[in-house]
Parts: sequence; structure tokens; C-alpha cells
Amino acid sequence: MDQAEQSPVDADADRAPRGGTAAVFAQHRRAALIAALVFVLLCSGAVFAGTQTGTNEPAAASVAVTPTATPSPTTTVDPARPVPAEPTTARGLRSCSVAGLAADTRLAEFQARVVNATTGEVLFDRGGTSASRTASVMKVLTSAAALNVLGSDYRATTRVVKGAEPGQVVLVGGGDLTLSRLPTGQEPFYTGAAHLDDLATQTRAAWAADPANPPITSLVLDSSYFSGPDWDEGWARTELGLGTMPEITALMVDGDRNDPTRSTSARSEDPVARAGQAFADALGGELALSRATAPAGAAQLGAVQSATVSTLIEQSLIVSDNTVAEMLARLVAIENGAGNSFSALQQGIVGGLAAYGIDTTGMIIKDGSGLSPHNAVSPAYLTALFLKVNAREGNLGVLFDGLPIAGGPRGSLSYSDRFAGANAAADGAVFAKTGWIDTGYTLAGIIHAADGTPLTFAIYAIGTVSSNAKIAIDSLATGFFHCGDNLSNN
Repeated sequence: MDQAEQSPVDADADRAPRGGTAAVFAQHRRAALIAALVFVLLCSGAVFAGTQTGTNEPAAASVAVTPTATPSPTTTVDPARPVPAEPTTARGLRSCSVAGLAADTRLAEFQARVVNATTGEVLFDRGGTSASRTASVMKVLTSAAALNVLGSDYRATTRVVKGAEPGQVVLVGGGDLTLSRLPTGQEPFYTGAAHLDDLATQTRAAWAADPANPPITSLVLDSSYFSGPDWDEGWARTELGLGTMPEITALMVDGDRNDPTRSTSARSEDPVARAGQAFADALGGELALSRATAPAGAAQLGAVQSATVSTLIEQSLIVSDNTVAEMLARLVAIENGAGNSFSALQQGIVGGLAAYGIDTTGMIIKDGSGLSPHNAVSPAYLTALFLKVNAREGNLGVLFDGLPIAGGPRGSLSYSDRFAGANAAADGAVFAKTGWIDTGYTLAGIIHAADGTPLTFAIYAIGTVSSNAKIAIDSLATGFFHCGDNLSNN
């Protein structure tokens, strides 16, 4: 090492001491003390540095230690694991069970579904996605399709036009099965119906306005707006005598009832002939009757219109009128271009429901009333449709307002055998369409549950059933009412 790089202590040690031996001893003593002090200080610094660095190794005195910040952990998500878009809210297990009611053997081949109408959550399901016969609950689908395709203000029109021969007029049926033969001012079963005597008055006045017209001597009946067959193959022919269903033709009066004022009244074998004779009588005179299609472009002599679709839907739903349901179904099929026969109803009704955006896969439509055992609609479809009815989407509030009400003043849920006894607890809270055919009882609609939750529901009792299936269905619906959003699926 060069002398220029030596420490002062090293340099002093190489020089001769001053002041003799004592002085030399004193100098050595001071040097030793200084060396000891330096050692202590160095050791203390090393210990301090070791403490700061977490080790026992001494740190160099000339190196400054800068603490390093601990990095925050980065959350990573395994892309293979599904992650909810939004956090879910925890809730307790639903504990209100209707298992005992659902096990009632009177329900036979049982299907059902219940949905919270506010959240859309399925609360209860037993075979809810399987399409089965609906009985008269089919009228809900027919009504929904009519509201979409025809609109709530649509009216069916019956017309009279000049015939191809002198003295001839043609009565043209426009699918109004509610047209009445009762005199104007006398209400038939169908409130607000058009009357044949009004049409006859218009016809006579228009005919007389042209002096060149000879007296009316013949009447042609045109029922071509609907094509045959007039009776669905799935319907029991006994329904005519029982008075619950007529032959379906575009020209008839009073739903072809023997008694125009009664809901249930025997029907004839030939509704067109009954309507034609009633109009001939209203025109006044012995007229020759025949059947043909009206001449194209024939001058109109008179016209009358049915009540609106909204009124017809209420009449169809409240007492489960088959005639009006078939009228609406056929008019829907014609209006949307599907055709004018029973075979057109599959395309007509399903197409009419398409605007509601609910999957119709597996749906089978044979008629508009539900009398056919070959119809097939799932409880899941009905509960989804009733979500929209409950929300009054589009024109569907009309459908809601036409539903029978448990314990209500009128309709098929006001009868003494519905929601009786303990089930009366749900009076005023169940808004639903009833259904019955020989092989099934059904009920579907909306429940305003006891806890304030709106529910949509559908219950099917299919197979070998008797009338007491209605009691089991009502009991289950009342159970849904009591449970509300606490309904469990066990």
C-alpha cells in the first residue's frame, strides 16, 4: 500500500515517539483506548444494521439501506371456471312444503309449475316442461293469439249483398258465431251481439231504394269463409246434445243454441240452415233458400258487426264458452294467412303467439277451445305467458280482466264446488282459467299470495280423473297461496 493511502493511525506508528518512555507509554495507552472505542462503535453499527436487515451479518457502514415496498397481490380468475356476472344475494332455504297436497291421488298423472312473477324464479315444478292436454285452459292461448293478430277492437262482420239473379240476396257469414236471431232490444246469451232483424231492416231499405229491383224472392246462404270439416275428430259427438259445442261454420246464430239466452243449450245438426231460416223470417216472406258463394264484387245491402275481441275474450274465458273460442281461433288463422280450417289452427295459433317471445317447441294445437284431447301445451309455457299477462304487456291486460276469480261474483270459479271450505282462504286471490275434459282437469293463472308475492301457476290432473280432482287442484292452489315466495320444491 502507498503511504498516501495509509490511515493516520498507521502513519503515527512508524514515527519515533516524543518525550521519552513515559510519553511513549501514554501514547500507546491512548492508541489502545481509541482502537477499542472504534471497535465498539463499529460493532454497534454492525448490530444495528443486522437488526434492520433481519440478519446477524454486519452491513457496510457506507451503504444506505432503502426498504422495498411489498407488492399487492393480483387476483387472477381461472378462465375455465364460470363466474357470475353479478354477485348473488344469499337467502334462506324455502321451507313451505305442499308435498302432501301434491301427492293427492285425485290428481292422477300430475303436472304443475309455479313461478315468482316478480323475479321469474321457478319455485315448484313437477313435469312442468312436458306438453300435455290442456282442456279449456287452451282458451288462454287462443285469446292471447287473438289479441296479437286481430287486436282488441276487431269485430267480425256479417253482410248481405245482391245475388246473381233478380230478386235474390245473399247472406254472407263472416265468422260471427254470436249473431243473434232475437229481436233488437232483447239480449241473448252473448251480450252486445249483433241482431239479424237489424240486418234485415238495412237490407229491405237498400233494396227498396232502387225502384228497378223486383221483390225479394230468394235467399242464398254463403258460409264459405270457414272451410270444413265442421266438427273436429277429437270431439265427442254427444257435445251437440249436451249443448256445449256447435258445428263450426262461418254462418250461424246464437252459437246455434236452441235457447239463445242460455249458456248450455242443445245445438243442431245444421247451423247454417237455422241461421238462413231466421233471416228469411226477419226479411218477411216465403223465400227460396239455397247455398252458394256470393258473386264477386256484389253490391252490399247491409252489414252488422260482432262485439269487439276484448268483449268476446271475456265471454269465452269467464264461463269457458267453446263457441267463441273456436270463432276466435278460426279468425286468427284466417287473418295471419294460415287458412280457414281446423288444420290451419296449428300454424295460426302458434304463429299468433310468436310475438310474445316464448318457446313454443312441442306445442300441438287441434282446436281453439281445448275440447280436443290431442292438444298439447306445457305448464312451463303457460306460466311464462301468464308472466306477461300479469304485467299487462301489450293487450294482455284484456286477458287478465277476463279470468274467473276464486269466490268471485261470476264465472267458472264462482261455482259452489270451487274453492269451498278451507280453500275459501284464497278467495279473491286466484285469477285462473279452469279446464275439464273426460281425461283431465286443469287450472292455470295468477295467484296474489298471502305474503304479497304474485305467482303464476299451472296445474294438470291428467288421465283417469273424476270431478273431485277439482277439489285436489283447488287445495293445491290454496297451498301455493299460503306459501307465496317461501314455497319449496320438495
